[in-house]
Amino acid sequence: MLELKHISKTFHKGRSSVVAVNDVSLDIQQGEILGLVGESGCGKSTLSRIVMQLLLPDSGSVHLGGTNLSALPRRAILRHRLDFQMVFQDPYASLNPRLTVFSTLAEALQQRHPQLKSAALRQRVGELLEKVGLSPRLMQRYPHEFSGGQRQRIAIARALAPDPRIIIADEPVSALDVSVQSQILNLLRHLQSDLGLTMLFISHDLAVVRYLADRIAVMYRGKIVETGEADE
Repeated sequence: MLELKHISKTFHKGRSSVVAVNDVSLDIQQGEILGLVGESGCGKSTLSRIVMQLLLPDSGSVHLGGTNLSALPRRAILRHRLDFQMVFQDPYASLNPRLTVFSTLAEALQQRHPQLKSAALRQRVGELLEKVGLSPRLMQRYPHEFSGGQRQRIAIARALAPDPRIIIADEPVSALDVSVQSQILNLLRHLQSDLGLTMLFISHDLAVVRYLADRIAVMYRGKIVETGEADE
């Protein structure tokens, strides 16, 4: 589903430079959850943004379902971006505080399904909320009216709305209380089983990744130094 080939990225500031990603190659099979672990600053988030085409690599290529995204013009990448959605670390910062839950999810749904209007759109928003364990009666509320765990459920619903082929989850539970973390992890496992989601799950917590991932890749100083089955 996703293949990274020899990705490298260096950031320059004045006379100094930092190699954030150094010749990284990875692949994720359809329906698989790949856990990417490593200490803070090892390049995990930079790699995730390269996958999303929010950052361009200095070298290497990103292939989604056989399509070389790195070779496409920016306008074509925008069309493909519906196929890969992201769940960010801080659900409050990633949700627009001026939009209701309905508006947030409706906007995401209509990117893929512009024909959805009125009652049909409202029904789909309600189904999305139920899918992530929230009541459709909450769709007219704003992000500040929800707890951190509920906001992350909304962010996950938004990621699911355009029917993506892969989800990139960048530290999606690290900002949550421990008790809420387990709820969100259970939700992701259920969604993966129910929908056959393909996911790149990024974390610095080995216990969290072991619980969720099928395979784990370990990143250190911009390089992948080890990969293997989660139990192994």
